[in-house]
Amino acid sequence: MRFAFFLGCTTPFHLKAYETSSRAVLRGLDVDLVDIARFGCCGYPLKNVDLKASLLSTARNLALARKEDLHILCLCKCGFGTLKQGAAALLKDPRLLDEMNRHLEKEDLCYDGRCEVFHLLTVLHKHVGLEMIRKKIRKSYKDLKIATHYGCHALRPSEIVRFDDSVSPKLFDELVDTTGAESVAWPEKLACCGGPLLGINDSLSFKLTEKKLAGAGQAGARFIATACPFCQIQFETMQREYPFGRRENHGVRPVLYPQLLGLCMGLDKETLGLGNEDGSLLEQFLVAA
Repeated sequence: MRFAFFLGCTTPFHLKAYETSSRAVLRGLDVDLVDIARFGCCGYPLKNVDLKASLLSTARNLALARKEDLHILCLCKCGFGTLKQGAAALLKDPRLLDEMNRHLEKEDLCYDGRCEVFHLLTVLHKHVGLEMIRKKIRKSYKDLKIATHYGCHALRPSEIVRFDDSVSPKLFDELVDTTGAESVAWPEKLACCGGPLLGINDSLSFKLTEKKLAGAGQAGARFIATACPFCQIQFETMQREYPFGRRENHGVRPVLYPQLLGLCMGLDKETLGLGNEDGSLLEQFLVAA
């Protein structure tokens, strides 16, 4: 299977490990990724400033993938949600779609609605499949508890993103279970990471983040699993910079899901972008499959 690989803006510049670990894991699962050099911003930063400019950014990316006869695989849940919502808005309003296509004609592009957008976790769960992932496992985790963080953009609006049940999602938990780790139940599972408030109200932003990390620790988790650059960076920033972070979060560390899975598949820590501390801790829980 082949997908157009949509990195977005944040991952390549601020969280390279997410890209490298995802590429390595998907390669090991026989998923081909096609890099489209002309991909640009998903349009999210413009949404509340100039909606049509935002939609044009979305339409352009969709058209670029469509020109290659490919569907899109996103790493960023914000990018995923933006592309999904933009595509739905364009298909709902033919006049708006025509307007966008008139702009796209200048680049010899056209969006006809036949490009689907998937998140990394959806591709792993629905396209690769849990059974195929299990066949690639060389070592499994034992006695490792993980708190899954779903994030906001993948779940809502549910009728458009169609990622999972927005009230009781299970997709991410099932992917964690394939590694042998235990996905714990915790009240803050679907709560916001606090990232959208960073730079606007830092105190409230970090309080929301700390509440999530503390809740994960109280549920017995050693790590909180993410699959979004913004959420991962928010949790990392919380532990690095906020004064009471390390005292209150019970030692819970954020980890990207492809890093968690990659170790089970026999990939080395360097390829996965895992630091020595987190990588060594995870390795302590690995046993032969």
